[in-house]
Amino acid sequence: MDSMIGKWHPSTKLMIVLTVIIVSMFSTLPTVQYVLFGVALVLSLFSGTLINFLNTFFKSVFVIVLFIFLVQVFIVKNEDSQSLWWFIGYSQMGMETSIGLSARIVAISSIIIWFFQVTSVKDIVSALEKARIPKKVTFVIAATIQLIPQMSKLSQTITDAQRARGIETQGSVFVRMKAFVPMMGPLVLTSIQQTDERVLTLEARGFSAPMKKTTYYSLKKTAADYLIDLLCLAVLIVYFVGGPL
Repeated sequence: MDSMIGKWHPSTKLMIVLTVIIVSMFSTLPTVQYVLFGVALVLSLFSGTLINFLNTFFKSVFVIVLFIFLVQVFIVKNEDSQSLWWFIGYSQMGMETSIGLSARIVAISSIIIWFFQVTSVKDIVSALEKARIPKKVTFVIAATIQLIPQMSKLSQTITDAQRARGIETQGSVFVRMKAFVPMMGPLVLTSIQQTDERVLTLEARGFSAPMKKTTYYSLKKTAADYLIDLLCLAVLIVYFVGGPL
């Protein structure tokens, strides 16, 4: 987030995300989807987040795409399906469908991953408040964005505590499943406790006070931000005028 791209205004980065999503949704060529994926890679490279981007991509999106591909090609029945073994078959139509669907998922998810890796929650909240979004709505959005990282960190803390008490948390799938069940209780109870503490903290800071709030952190759009916004609009205009690919 300390790179030049990371310092762009959140609305500017959101404009890039929307441009990629719109182009991806209206495109029917897998090649266009791969180009959009390349755009996300280039942006991640110049943002200094390429390693984190690839780690997140292969741990989440790649697994989902691979599952969709296998199901569409070998499980889902189509008119040209050819039986291979038991319920497993092969379909050329499924292959084409899976390639198009997988490419679109890769293009859209990759640009979203890039956005959240180069945009801090603090910047998102500041931009929403400056756009006169209600304070409660802003808080819900910020809490939702932070939910998964907080739960992941809390889960790791509980796992480390259980391992320190001699509970096996590593090994086969069965061992991991046995360790997962007793972890759910402390995870849920701790999350509820943290929610109560967060509510008390917000009330102590006058979150519900019926008066105008002030902030010490503010974002301003630069000339580069406006230039990128215009460039994204130009890309969308040229894309739709020339006919979606």
